Amino acid sequence: MLVVPAAAVAHRGHASLTVMEIDAATGAVKISHRMAAHDVEPALSVIAPDEQQSLDDPAAVRALEAYAGRAFQVWDADGHRVTLTHRDTILAGDSVELVYTAQLPAPAKSVSVDSNLFEDAHDDQENQVNVRRGKVTKTAVFRLGDGAQKISFD
Repeated sequence: MLVVPAAAVAHRGHASLTVMEIDAATGAVKISHRMAAHDVEPALSVIAPDEQQSLDDPAAVRALEAYAGRAFQVWDADGHRVTLTHRDTILAGDSVELVYTAQLPAPAKSVSVDSNLFEDAHDDQENQVNVRRGKVTKTAVFRLGDGAQKISFD
């Protein structure tokens, strides 16, 4: 009889963590998406079907950067979509970090976010978004089919 430890057969969930930092004085925004390479690489078959399913492929990484810029959306307090600009990609072992910047009208007391990262690749995808303004952090969690969530600060 073959005995397999429970950890070896456990299903690994798919998740990302996004940290969105808002400068209340200027409205400047920094967005960092953090995820595991072992979740990203299989998703590349959906994101970049003509490229290798590997973060070693520069074309696949460029497609990932463009995809994340579309799949994560931000709106200002008046409902205007905010343009995200890719700034950096950090690949380190099993860690992937994609960094974007944006600009909100100051004092940026309210923002709406929608994180659809990898929902088209993993039906159990969960995306946690921590929005920080000053010393206050608020968290939104997104699963397949969830819409945008409004986050307000006093």
